[in-house]
This record gives sequence, C-alpha cells and structure tokens, in this order.
Amino acid sequence: MTNHKHNKGRKKVKKDALKKNILSVLEQNPLKQFGIKQIAFALGLMTKKDRSILQSVVEDLIAEKKVTEPEAYKYMLVSKTESFPEGIIEITKHGYAFVSVEGWDEDIFVSPKNTLNAITGDKVKVSLFRDKKGIKVEGKVTSIVERIRTEFVGTIELSERFAFMVPDNKKLNIDFFIPMSKIKAAKNGDKAVIRFLEWPLGSKNPIGEVIRVLGKAGEHEVEMHAIIEEYRLPYHFDDYLTKEADIISDIISESDIKNRKDFRGTLTFTIDPPDAKDFDDAVSFRSLDRNRFEIGIHIADVTHYIPAGTNIDKEALRRATSVYLVDRTIPMLPEKLSNHLCSLREKEDKLCFSAVFIMDNKASILEEWFGKTIIRSLRRFSYEEVQEILDKKEGDFAAEIIKVNELAKSLREKRYAEGSFSFETEEVKFSLDAMGKPLEVYKLVRTDSHMLIEDLMLLANRKVAEFVSRQANRDFIYRVHDAPNMEKIADFKRIANKFGYFIDSSNNKALAHSFNDLLSEVEGKAEQNFLESLAIRSMAKASYSPDNIGHYGLAFDFYTHFTSPIRRYPDMMVHRILEEVLIGKEEKIPKNKLKEQCKICSQREVNAEQAERASVKYKQMEFMKEHAGEEFDGVISGVIESGLFVEIIENKCEGFVTGSTLLDDFYVFDQENYRLQGYNSKKTYTLGQKVRIKVAEVNMVNRTMDLLLTEEAHSR
Repeated sequence: MTNHKHNKGRKKVKKDALKKNILSVLEQNPLKQFGIKQIAFALGLMTKKDRSILQSVVEDLIAEKKVTEPEAYKYMLVSKTESFPEGIIEITKHGYAFVSVEGWDEDIFVSPKNTLNAITGDKVKVSLFRDKKGIKVEGKVTSIVERIRTEFVGTIELSERFAFMVPDNKKLNIDFFIPMSKIKAAKNGDKAVIRFLEWPLGSKNPIGEVIRVLGKAGEHEVEMHAIIEEYRLPYHFDDYLTKEADIISDIISESDIKNRKDFRGTLTFTIDPPDAKDFDDAVSFRSLDRNRFEIGIHIADVTHYIPAGTNIDKEALRRATSVYLVDRTIPMLPEKLSNHLCSLREKEDKLCFSAVFIMDNKASILEEWFGKTIIRSLRRFSYEEVQEILDKKEGDFAAEIIKVNELAKSLREKRYAEGSFSFETEEVKFSLDAMGKPLEVYKLVRTDSHMLIEDLMLLANRKVAEFVSRQANRDFIYRVHDAPNMEKIADFKRIANKFGYFIDSSNNKALAHSFNDLLSEVEGKAEQNFLESLAIRSMAKASYSPDNIGHYGLAFDFYTHFTSPIRRYPDMMVHRILEEVLIGKEEKIPKNKLKEQCKICSQREVNAEQAERASVKYKQMEFMKEHAGEEFDGVISGVIESGLFVEIIENKCEGFVTGSTLLDDFYVFDQENYRLQGYNSKKTYTLGQKVRIKVAEVNMVNRTMDLLLTEEAHSR
C-alpha cells in the first residue's frame, strides 16, 4: 500500500513539473500556436509514452483554463492574451505595425486601424485579442507610454500656406505638418531637423517645428550631416572632455612599467587597413623550439588612461562605439587617446593588456597567460603588404608571418570542424577625392591576411571569456549569439532548395557544415550575394549580456570582446573585470548595472551599423548619379509584386526596376517561387538571375535608383 501511494506521488510530481515546462514554452512564445508535436519537440519528449502523458497534461491545463484551444490541436497561453504588455513599435510602409516586447520571441502584429497615433520607435502599451477566426493574436495600441524620439530629419516641402517635412527614415511612413510660424529660415527642398510637438487625435499628420536647417538636400555635406542627425551621432567632443584628454601624460614612467611583462625585445607588428589611424591590436611571435611557438595578442591598455567613472569614461559609455561613415569616423574616444596615446604606432613604446599563448604546430594551446605588458611594434603592415608576403614567400619577417598564418589556419579549421559558421559578407569600399566625392566603388576582397588577424582575435576573445568564467562569483560581459529561429531556417532551406542547395538542420553542427558548404559552392555565382544575405538574416543578432548563453555562430561556449577597446566600450568593461580577477580584487560592479551597460552597448552597436549602411547607400547613389544612362551587369536581388530589385555586380549598388517598364508582356508575381512571370510568354525574372540594366534616374534626396532592363536582358 505504501509503495502504491509513493508511486502515485511521484507521477503527480512529474505531471506538475511537466505543466510548468509546458507553460514556460508557451510564455516564451505567447503569440504562437503549438501542436502536441511542437511542444514535445521543444521539451525533448520523443517517445509515444511521453507524448501520451503530454497530451493528458495539456488537457488538464485546458480544464484549468491556463491553456486555450482556438483551433484543432493548437494551443496558446490564456493569461498572456489578457495582459497589457509594453514594447517598441515599428510601423511598416503599408501602415501595419509590429510591437517587440522584451523577452518575447515573436512580435505583436497591429493592424493600421489599431496603431493609435504611434510613431516608429515609440514605447507603447498594447492590449491583445484574437482575430475573428479565433486563431491568431493581434494587438491594439492603448496608449503611448513614451515618445522615445522627438527629433526627426527630412526634407522640407513648402507652399504659400503650409509646409511638410518628409522624413529621411522611410520606416516612419508619415509626413510632419509644420505651421508657417514654425519653419524658421527653411526653404523648399532644404534638409532640416524638426521637433515633434503633438499629434491631435483624428489628425492625419503629427505637428512639428523646425529647430535646425542643415542646407540644400542632395549636397554632399548636408546629406552626411543629415545621417549624423538622423542617427543622433555625437560628432564632436565638448571642450571639457578634450581638455581632460589633453592633460593625460604621454610619458611612460617606471611605475607604469613596473609589474608588466616586457615584450619590446620580441618581434611585434600590426596589420591594419592602409588608412587606419587607431591601432588597437598587435601580434608578437617567438619560436621556442621546432614544435612550440609563442603568439602574443597585444591590445591597447585603454583603461590604464581612462579610470572608471571619469568624464571621458562616461562619454565613452554614452557613445559605446566608434562609427565609421564612408568619409569620416565618429570616434568613441577623444583623438589624443584614440590616435595617439592608445594607438599601437610603429616604433613607439606602448602599454598593453595581452593574451599570450604557447601552441604546437597544430595550434593546440599548451599554455596561456593574461596580463599587462609593454610592447614596441617594429613594423606597421597593411593587409595588402602581408598578403604579398604570403603569396611571394618573401619580405620583412616573411618566415614569422608565414608561420603565424599557418597557425591561424589551423585554428580556423578546428573552429569550422566544431560547428562555427563561415559568414563572410562582401564589404563595399570607396575611393574618395579631397571633397569626399566617390571616384570608385569596389568590393573588398578578403584574403588570408584579413583572416589571420581575425582568427587570432577570436582566440584571444574566447580564451579571456573562458578564463574569467572559471572564477567563482564573478559576473562578466559576454558576447552572446542565440540559436536561430527554426522557422526562419526552414524558410531559408526552402529557398536554397530552389537554387539546388541542400541544408541539413538536424543538429547545430550539421547546420553549420551545410551553411559553410553552401557559402563555398555559391562563390562567384549569380545567387551568391542573395543567398549569403538571406543566410545571415536567418540568424539571430549577437549582443552583449552578463548572462552567458554561448555564441551559436562561432560554436563557442564562452566568448567576449577584448580586442578593440579604442572603438568598443564593452572591451573596456572586459579589461577592467579581467584586471580585477588577475589582481584578486573583489567585484564592485553589480550585475544589474552590467546588464544596463550591456543593453546600452547593444543598442548603440545596432544604431552605428544602420548609420554606416545609410552612408554607404548615399555614397553609392552619389557615385551612380554620374553614371546615369550607362549600362551594367546586375543580379536580381529581390522580387516583389511591383517589380525587381537589381544589384550591380561590379559595385553592389542596388536599384529598382518598376514592373510597369516591362513592356514585352504582363508580368505576374509568383511569390512561392520568388519571381515575376510573363502571362503569355511564361518568361521569368527570378531571384539570383543575371540581367543587363540601364541606369534611368538617381534620386539623391530619397537615395534611390531607377533602373531599366535592356533589350539584351529581355531577350535572355
């Protein structure tokens, strides 16, 4: 009898635990419907017996009114649909919107009639309800919690009695009404910054006032300043910060050197782009014997010069990152620090924080050491110079550089074997004249010299993270990357299959190997850029967090950013924590403060990337304006109902072919196959297809390019 009761009790405990796990899955995906198979997969319940118990527990939850059943065998959490979550809204050009809520895997869909007077970027409160069929959950904005942004950039359209500002940010999807008394000195066609004033209920447009006139839209300097204003980039340092930087001594004293390892007698060099000014990493190499080599990764000791809590430190956190626009850099640190004191310039003694490894011929790590050093770079190399040495097997320090490259390749091969993804998107570069006008647009070719440095930096970042994570009761800053959404992976698999590529998503390692094989196979093919871009978009976005979940893309259990403290604030945070660990200092920064700093850094990183892309887009259009009427080879990079996006192969500039210009037939959008198909001729224009185009018109204000397919393209 006792045994029977005991077993019954154990079964009840198991069911209770299962209930909690089911609710946890649904809470993380409050807008998604799950079938029994999907819940079982999420919980790792694979046997028929497990699923039978699961079905029984789900029925109990329905009876308890914790789970609902809106359509056959699809379950959702009841309580979440009665809550009023807060999140950030983004309104599409079609008027409908999505609200992202922190901690929720899926965004809330909001129809145009339910957006209230929200503007993209606002923090809103949303009520949730099911659609008429009772299947999908939608949201209705009930209140604007906070106008996150009150200043906007755009072009003034002026008439005799009223004015509008058309925003540069097309995601805003609204024009601002400007009363004539609020236009300042703005003229028709001027680029200006306006301040949001109000949006009366029932009014079609929000009301704003001009606060700064930037100049005539379409002019180089005006447009670049518009990007700076649009992304709220701090393009100068206040005088008190510059003065604070100026008084920092550039003399390295004996006390500065005390307790540092001296690498000035070890071969050390930097490898950077030819136009670089801030050198925050250097590499040293020493052969110990035939099968043991010492590789030093030396990083500028920025926090030696910038103690926590100083004005410069607070400003560095506010900026969180340097921003690299096409024709200028907006640095995180004042110039004296970024380009002089902390920059590891050739033939100058410099203070560093270093990660030093002894490895064998196969790049297996035999010993590791982390600590403060002093170095002297003997040679500043450009990537091109190092690649020439690797190709010709001759030049300054050729034997040492060749060996370092061999070790870096071994590290790379191991990383790929362990499931690391080899994403290498093409980067656009520009040649500019003295006035910033683009003379040439070209694709950066990644070579072994680039990957050599990348692999050594990955090694240092990973090993620092592993080292600190082993310390008891020590919070840290991790660079984390979550596993991808499997629905996005399924979409990518379907598209890749249409191009003849198979993706194995049975496990993480198989998925990584499939992706890497695909990226290798598509190189040089018409569909390369499209599939590479789509593969990256199927992945989650990396970010900073004190809660480690590992880095999925690199297949590292522990990863951080340690190697670029001149241009990234998280690296400065990591340096400080690592130093505290090495000297045995007790932790000072509470985890909630680290979490807030990580959030700021992640947000600033995204903003910087968007600003950099905007500057590239503008410069591409500025370059193409000089080539109106000319023909180019392109590849179809997008297909929508109204036409084709085409990317010019030689310079990656993208424009649009309006469907109405395809006069040889009536073309129908085939969404399933990502193509336009002629109704009579059955001729198709498909993603990844090569075409010949003519540049019809470039609009510098909207940063768009209209293209026409040539007769040659029509005949293909």
